[in-house]
Amino acid sequence: MSYKAVCIPGDGIGPEITEATLRVLRAAGAPLEFEEHPAGVAALEKGLPVLPDSTLEAISRHKLALKGPCTTPVGGGFTSVNVGLRKRLNLFAAVRPVRSLKGVKTRFEDVDLIVIRENTEGLYSGLEHEVVAGVVASLKVATEAACGRIAHWAFRFATHRKRRKITVFHKANILKLGDGMSLRNARRVHREDYPNIDLEELIIDAGCMRLVQDPTRFDILLMENLYGDVVSDLCAGLVGGLGVTPGANYGEDGAAVFEAVHGSAPDIAGQGLANPLALLMSAEMMLHYLADQHGDASSERCAERIRAAYEGALENGEKTRDLGGELSTEQFAQAVMARL
Repeated sequence: MSYKAVCIPGDGIGPEITEATLRVLRAAGAPLEFEEHPAGVAALEKGLPVLPDSTLEAISRHKLALKGPCTTPVGGGFTSVNVGLRKRLNLFAAVRPVRSLKGVKTRFEDVDLIVIRENTEGLYSGLEHEVVAGVVASLKVATEAACGRIAHWAFRFATHRKRRKITVFHKANILKLGDGMSLRNARRVHREDYPNIDLEELIIDAGCMRLVQDPTRFDILLMENLYGDVVSDLCAGLVGGLGVTPGANYGEDGAAVFEAVHGSAPDIAGQGLANPLALLMSAEMMLHYLADQHGDASSERCAERIRAAYEGALENGEKTRDLGGELSTEQFAQAVMARL
């Protein structure tokens, strides 16, 4: 059996890390057939909208996508492709696993945590207006439905993955209504449906301090949109950076988009310097997802082979420059394929 999926190469370093990832997937015999569609600057260069309807339609049809990084202008220009995708496809749950890798030396060892982020509300709703000249209001949106939905999803995910604890990061001491709603829903879901999973509550600033003191005390972190964006990048720094942390976005109707969470790095595009590992790890997550959804043992075996191959390369010192090595994008892909 093979599964059809959309591939969005993105822009900047996106196309080269996407091609490296696809080559590894083909070499591993992954049961995937990709249909390429553009987004971001790559779409604009073809005279299309930044997020073409054809790309959205293809993801809605196949329910599966692998996405490279897309450039988002700072302080102006077009809106984020990532945010647009999540809103249009209702990809409400973002999952970013963070774990230590042998061969990638950092200040911490044995880190193994997962950040779960509500993906559709909060300040990323993008509701801003200028009240009077020089005064801007940005609205942070929270609804009972979305707070309850992400809490249920997180506890269900934790149970399925046999994780032991969920820690909610919040600022309900100040934002008593919005963050209070998120916290109240997590408590309710824990009490009524998932008492088997421990629930911990931490004010986000104290939680960040404890993260950098000892990240091994955490298991799953649950939080609203902006907090999840910031904290997931902080956690990536504990294990070697965004180049070694994958990401996935899940929706209610079964749609799932797997992506490298780092930027498009246009300053090094086309030079063979980019690390394809984050996108490859995201593709590995996609294979695990297919195994879970369809009971497909071949997808699971393929994911395990890919993980063993890139871990073997890292342990042997075969790394790209961002991790202290000397390999190019293509050379790292070759090192992984040699171990399959």
